[in-house]
Amino acid sequence: MADRLPITRSTSSRRSAERGFTLIEMMVALAVFSLAALALIRLEGATIRGAGMLDSALTAQMVARNVAIEALSDSRPPAIGQARGVEQNGGRSWGWTRVTRPTGDTRILRIDVSVADTAGQVQGRLTVVRPASLPGASS
Repeated sequence: MADRLPITRSTSSRRSAERGFTLIEMMVALAVFSLAALALIRLEGATIRGAGMLDSALTAQMVARNVAIEALSDSRPPAIGQARGVEQNGGRSWGWTRVTRPTGDTRILRIDVSVADTAGQVQGRLTVVRPASLPGASS
């Protein structure tokens, strides 16, 4: 019996460490991991939705700019009042509304352009001013 070593605290703690994780510890770790994975999936969904909304807003702004440039570059100023139309851009139809009104200065017109998607939700707006008549243009 002299060759038998007494069990010490370090020996017993080493044995329990060699056994591995308990079932409860594994379940808690899996729960934490699944919560983190769900949060990442929701974040990815929000990022994809945000990118889609940004794409729609950018395309609508391009349509608004095109409509405004047509009104600015035409030799005759647009008629006072409201005009509507539909443009194709980015593989989609965009409805635009252009409102032309005089400003406090009779030589300057204000042109407001708004662009809506097919559901009627306004996606882009633009306001420009132009002279009521271009220099050198015959009235």
